[in-house]
Amino acid sequence: MAPLIDTHAHLDAEQFAADLPAVLARARAAGVGAMIAVATTAPSSAVCVSLAARHTELLATVGIHPNSIMEASPTAWDEVVALVEGERVVGIGETGLDRHWDSTPFAVQEEYFVRHLELRRRHHRPVVIHCREAEADMLRVLRTEFDRHGPIHGVMHSFVGDTAMAEACRAMGLYLSFAGMLTYKNAAPLRETAAKQPLDRVLVETDSPYLSPVPLRGRRNEPAHVVYTARCLAGLLGVEEERLAEQTTANARKLFRLPV
Repeated sequence: MAPLIDTHAHLDAEQFAADLPAVLARARAAGVGAMIAVATTAPSSAVCVSLAARHTELLATVGIHPNSIMEASPTAWDEVVALVEGERVVGIGETGLDRHWDSTPFAVQEEYFVRHLELRRRHHRPVVIHCREAEADMLRVLRTEFDRHGPIHGVMHSFVGDTAMAEACRAMGLYLSFAGMLTYKNAAPLRETAAKQPLDRVLVETDSPYLSPVPLRGRRNEPAHVVYTARCLAGLLGVEEERLAEQTTANARKLFRLPV
C-alpha cells in the first residue's frame, strides 16, 4: 500500500520520551512514510523542530495551543515566530478555539488564533486548527479571515463537526483531518459526515498519544495506529485502502508542500 502520512502527532509528549525510536520504527513497519510533529507551546515548538532535524521521517509545526496560552512566558510568541522559517517547519499551530476547558479566557484565545492566522499568511505555511465546542465562534473568525484575505490554507484537525461545518470549512479552503474518534461506537454522526466528504479534501492523523482508535482504545496512541483510522475512512468513502492512502498522502503533500 502507498505510504500514509500521520498529519498530527504530539511526538514531543512525555509519553514518548523513553521509546521514540521504537515508535518511529513501528510506524515505518506499518506503512507510515512521514509524520508531522505538532507543537503546543513555544518550548514544544523548539522540541518538534529539533526532532524533525534528527529524524528524516518527521516534519514539524510551531505554535501555541489555546489551552496553553496563559502559561506561556512573555517571550513565547517571539520564540515561535523565530522558528517559523525552519527548513522542516511545514505548518503553524496547533492553534484555535476551545470552550470545553476554561484555562484561557476566550477573548485571549481568539486574539492568539488571529495571530496564528496572520503568521501563516506572512510565512506561507498552512495553519493547523483545533476546535472544541466552539464551532460558531470558529466559523465567525474564519469567515472574517476568508472575507479579508481569501482562501485559508490549513486543516481542521481531529474534525468532529457536522456536515454543515464541514462544508463551510471546505468552502473556505480548509482540509478536514480525521483521527481515531472516527472508529468509536458512539461516533455514528461523525462517520455520516465523513462519508460525505470529497476524497481530495481529507487527511488522516492520530493526535498521538491521545485518541487511540478501535481496537486499541485505552492504550497509548502512536503513528502506526493511523492505519485503523485510514481503513475506517476508506470504508466510509467506498474506496480501497490503497486508494485512500494514495489520495490522503497526496493531499498532505499538497497542503504542507512536502516533496513528492
